[in-house]
Amino acid sequence: MATTSARRISLSPEIRGLPDRAGRVSCGMMRPLFLLTAVLTVRTVCAGPAVSAKREGTQIIFRAGEREMFRYQAEPGPLPRPDIKEAFRRGGYLSPLLTPSGKLISDDFPPNHLHHHGVWWAWTKTEFEGRKPDFWNMGDNSGRVEFVAVDAVWEKEGAAGFTARHQFMDLLASPPKAALLETWDIRATAEDGPRPRWVIDLTSTQTCAGAPPLVLPVYHYGGLGFRGHRTWDGAENARFLTSSGITGRVAGNTSTARWLWTGGSVEGGIAGITILSHPDNFRAPQPLRIHPTEPFICF
Repeated sequence: MATTSARRISLSPEIRGLPDRAGRVSCGMMRPLFLLTAVLTVRTVCAGPAVSAKREGTQIIFRAGEREMFRYQAEPGPLPRPDIKEAFRRGGYLSPLLTPSGKLISDDFPPNHLHHHGVWWAWTKTEFEGRKPDFWNMGDNSGRVEFVAVDAVWEKEGAAGFTARHQFMDLLASPPKAALLETWDIRATAEDGPRPRWVIDLTSTQTCAGAPPLVLPVYHYGGLGFRGHRTWDGAENARFLTSSGITGRVAGNTSTARWLWTGGSVEGGIAGITILSHPDNFRAPQPLRIHPTEPFICF
C-alpha cells in the first residue's frame, strides 16, 4: 500500500489515498502558503526493513531492504512511445508505485490520458493575470508543471525521503511566467507483519510566485491525482471504498471523504492504494473526483 500527507498515501496488497478541491481560492487571499498532505499506506504495525532513497539518473528510487517501493521522476524522462507529443514530457511525480509483494498498482502515460502519471499534482481551471492557464491538460500548451530541483535526499532511523521544488508555468504569457511555486516533502517507511505495507507521507506546499494571485474557480477535477494500473481501465475493473462506506463510482464522485481506497486485480490477486486526507488540509474532509470508467481519482 502507499500513503501520503498534506495528503497521505500507502501501498500494499491493498492500498488507500486522497485529494482536495472546491470554491474559488486565490493564493493572495489565503496565506501565501497552500499546504496539502497525502499518505500512501499498506497495513501492518511491526517495524520493517530500513528504507533507502538513492538518486539514480533522473529518478530517486526508494527501496525497503532490497524491494523497490516507488520512484520519484525528477527531471523529465524519455517519452515511452514515439507517438506522444513533446508537450506531454514532464517530471515532478511518483511512478511506478509497487506493493510489498512487488505488484505494480500505478500507470504512467496511459493512452487515453497521456497527462496522468502515478501520483502527481496539477490545477485545471485557473485564472492568472487575466489569462486562464490549464496546468493539468498539458497537451493544450497553456500551462505546465516543471521540475526545478531536488534540495535534499535523506535516510534516517529506518525512514527515507527528499525535498524537491516544482513550478507551475503559465505558457499563455509571453515569455512564459511562473504562477505558482511548489515544494514536495516526502517521507517513506516500511512496516512488516502478516499484512506488510509501505507508507508514504507527501506534503505539498504551494505559494504564489509573486504578487499576482492564482485563482482556482470551482471545477470537478484538479489537485492531487492518482492513476491506477492499466488493467483497471473500464467501469467494472477498479474497486473503490471511501471513509463514508461508499463503494460506487457515481455515488463516490464529488462526495467528501477522510480517505479513499482504490484497487483491482493484479497478477491474480487484489492490490490497491489508500489515500488519506490530512485533517489539517484546506476544506478537509475534501471532495473526490472518481472517473466514471477509468482508474483515476483526485482530491
